[in-house]
Amino acid sequence: MSRRSGQVGYIEKKGNSYRVRFLLDVPGRDKRVYKSVFLAPVSGPGSLNTFERKRRAKEIIAEAGANDEVTACVAASVDLNTTFRQQADWWIENVQTRKRKPIKAGTAASWKSALRWINQRIGDMPLSAVDNLAVRDHIVTQGAKRYSPKMLHNIVQVVKMVVASSIDEKGEARFPIKWNHDFIDLPVIAHQRKPMFTAEEVTNIIANADGQLAVLYALLAGSGLRIGEALALQVEDVKDSVIKVKHGLSAVTNELQTPKTKNGVREVDLHSSLAVAVNCLIAGRELGFVFQNESGGPLCQANVLRRSLHAILKKIGREACGFHAFRRFRNTHLRKSRVPDGLIQYWMGHAGGTMTDNYDRVREDLTFRRFTAEQVGLGFVPPVAEKRVSPCSPQNHPQVLAVGR
Repeated sequence: MSRRSGQVGYIEKKGNSYRVRFLLDVPGRDKRVYKSVFLAPVSGPGSLNTFERKRRAKEIIAEAGANDEVTACVAASVDLNTTFRQQADWWIENVQTRKRKPIKAGTAASWKSALRWINQRIGDMPLSAVDNLAVRDHIVTQGAKRYSPKMLHNIVQVVKMVVASSIDEKGEARFPIKWNHDFIDLPVIAHQRKPMFTAEEVTNIIANADGQLAVLYALLAGSGLRIGEALALQVEDVKDSVIKVKHGLSAVTNELQTPKTKNGVREVDLHSSLAVAVNCLIAGRELGFVFQNESGGPLCQANVLRRSLHAILKKIGREACGFHAFRRFRNTHLRKSRVPDGLIQYWMGHAGGTMTDNYDRVREDLTFRRFTAEQVGLGFVPPVAEKRVSPCSPQNHPQVLAVGR
């Protein structure tokens, strides 16, 4: 078949947008059909001047294969009318329901929040037009006034994932863009805030906390558990000085879910003094959450942070921060105590990065794990646990009476 050539299309204004009309060969049809493709909004984000509209029209026609041989026509496999917003709506739903590695509710909430801002800038642009130039002018330039460098990196990553999610029937990317961070002027992440508590601060936080929250803070600092993992703990997960981490608690839905990664499923060995405090809190219960509200359900992460931890930090004159500061304290304490890297990775739920890590079996040596947990200690003063008689049972059940140094 002969090559189509010379077609530049016709740009027309329809409502609040410009569209380009051109003829396109469609497999199975003798005559070409008219296509009308969104070009750009008349005004606002994504709008183009006369020269840019002509250039973009030529690009759309070339992408459609309208001037190529009929047998090479790809218009049937590409929906040129798809906007970034439409693709993003499909993508965010797909990543939550796909069979392979569906994202957690917390991640989905974060990405949806980013998309709300992104769609205000480029949502109505054709997906094929979202390139380095568009990201620089509409995302990075405007976002630099509002977001930190780290947050801006996360936002740009969401844009990249949405564009990459458009694939053809062979699974190939329809718009294989080579992203250029220098061109889009993506800021360098430097001096990222990573707060960590000191041993004295951990002790003061525990001393100023009430009841089960004192044990919760001690557990976070003495085990390195993520806050979602700690709040998801159930009585059956605690066996003497060993905690089995099997679930996490979503900060969004407050429902049980699988841990953050496959390495999150693990056993964490506790120092004897911390194990006593946790078991005293359980007080002979056989079911339910270790840390529970008045109705027996799990504590809400946001409520604990706002009503307790932040209030305590203000009281002791410490800048407000999140629960991860406990986790950084524990990781640092283990390194300063020269605990083997393989055991630190196991207790913290981190993935190994080398072949040596793959061969490491120190995590399987329970005797060594318990010995190490006892030897390195906590690095802070744990809550004081005492025993008393439970009025609900004829037997003596250990319960937390006091918290302090």
